[in-house]
Amino acid sequence: MQSRYFSRWLGALAIVLFPFVAAFLLAVFIGTPQPFKTTTLMVSSQLLSDPFLQLPSPNSVRVVWFTEFRGSDHRVVYGDRLENEVSARTTKLTRVREDKDSRITPPPDWVVYRDVWRHEAEITGLQRDRRLPYRVVSTKETGEEIGSDIFSLAPTPSAGKPLKILLTSDHQLMPMTTANLQKVEETIGKVDAVFLAGDLINIPDRASEWFDSNAGNAFFPALQGRARYTLKKNDVETVYKGGQLIQHAPLFPAIGNHEVMGRFSLETGLNFQYGDAYPQNQAEENYQKSQATINPGNDPQVKQAWVKTNSFNTDTYEEIFTLPQSDSGGEKYYAVTFGDIHLIVLYVTNIWRSPTLEDWAVSRYRERSQDLNNPERWGYGQLIFEPITPDSQQYQWLVKELKKNEFLNAKYKIVMFHHPPHTLGDNIVPPYTNPRQMIVSSPDGTIRSVRYEYPLDDDYIQRYLEPLFNEAGVQLVYYGHSHLWNRFQNKQGVNFLESSNVGNTYGAFLGEKKRPIPQGFQENYVAEGDPNGLEPILPAIAPLKDENNRSLPYISSNDISVFSILDTERGTISSYRFDTTQPNSDVIKFDEFSLLP
Repeated sequence: MQSRYFSRWLGALAIVLFPFVAAFLLAVFIGTPQPFKTTTLMVSSQLLSDPFLQLPSPNSVRVVWFTEFRGSDHRVVYGDRLENEVSARTTKLTRVREDKDSRITPPPDWVVYRDVWRHEAEITGLQRDRRLPYRVVSTKETGEEIGSDIFSLAPTPSAGKPLKILLTSDHQLMPMTTANLQKVEETIGKVDAVFLAGDLINIPDRASEWFDSNAGNAFFPALQGRARYTLKKNDVETVYKGGQLIQHAPLFPAIGNHEVMGRFSLETGLNFQYGDAYPQNQAEENYQKSQATINPGNDPQVKQAWVKTNSFNTDTYEEIFTLPQSDSGGEKYYAVTFGDIHLIVLYVTNIWRSPTLEDWAVSRYRERSQDLNNPERWGYGQLIFEPITPDSQQYQWLVKELKKNEFLNAKYKIVMFHHPPHTLGDNIVPPYTNPRQMIVSSPDGTIRSVRYEYPLDDDYIQRYLEPLFNEAGVQLVYYGHSHLWNRFQNKQGVNFLESSNVGNTYGAFLGEKKRPIPQGFQENYVAEGDPNGLEPILPAIAPLKDENNRSLPYISSNDISVFSILDTERGTISSYRFDTTQPNSDVIKFDEFSLLP
């Protein structure tokens, strides 16, 4: 459903008429009219983001940037002397909004749409392994031109070209993210690509989290060296700007749980909507009950829009990025060859629910007593967003992808997704499987309890995906979600790396430290270690020590930030740490391992 945010300058007539138009549209697409409120947000006279690179091919690359004004002309100038010019295609983001929890000045009192325009130009006729300068220029309706600094672009690198790839994830505007990315640039310089394993921001439809949160650490500024985040450690304040990375290097992200927005509303806050994801099959059942009212003509497009509005979506993520596309999944899962790497990106994530059994929480294990007889308020446990079972489109696409020559002939075979197959972190429990709902009712039909079980022997990643990786010779599975660093290797030689402690952590569960595990359930969930049976590998160079001077096989710290670099020339992945309590200290390489035999 597309709606438009009307600014004050449209005049009183538009303000009077718009609520009636909005009510009609909501009745068509949502089924229940809701009051619509508007406000005026400040429009910047600058670019909302620096340009960044997307979808390189052997002779082309896309340049993307954002503004808060539609403008009359947007273009990229490029070449050795900036002698070439190509116009951009402009679209408007359809779901980005702000609310009272937005870090903007002043925040609106209610949920409002925000005007954000996206500009994309394709630069063609490029030569492999040759970089060219470029900059972008946007012209406002007044004729004022606003330009970026000069950066560099290149198409897909040729096989054999040495590359350095940043492996990162779970930025989420966390306290150490800008420090982390600044240290990437200071330590490595310009990387050749960024592989980001999900959870780019917190609330995917909140525009300021992508562009200009006044906390100073929004997603694009942090990856473009334009952030300004003050990190306070030991009473010392240090300002970090992030790293100028994606102006020069293409970004390849995966969908994490924080890229998925729940049921759409103009009345509830964005934080609530994010956590209000609802199973699509339940939404379809609700649609069928009311189809005669919602969609008398049974138009399939109206049905699709209604189900999406009343379940979950990744619209903003898909509108912001231009990624390779799969036939069945579009940008949600895809594959790309980049130099010597064949990267397969999967949509493997579920909604995060609290592990507590306390009645105040929408839990992964039970429904709240106040919601028992109102199924539309149920959370349905940790529902999986995209199927990966053998009967699913994604699984069948993956099987075909693993048999393609582009994969078989690649020097480095890498799979990236968000949910951990092996970790010491918290988010691997319960297993990655569809929740089994168990309802206990009274003789009169009143529901007394609803709980969810997750069979230990039916973890979809372990049952269906890892055997494929073993057979296909995948060298690296890269993922995030638990906000720590640890790595593993299975008997077949597949390496598993989680390098998601860029900003904060929720702990590593090993030894005496136990995960919160529900009591009285059928399954005996694993409270410590890797639930799927692998032993964590000690860092090869400089592991951290515990209080007894024992080396730790992980980094889980709210002071120490971690990033990892794939070096295709050497075939190694090196991991680095930086202690933010000592802002003048060196970045330390603490681990390195090879992807080659």
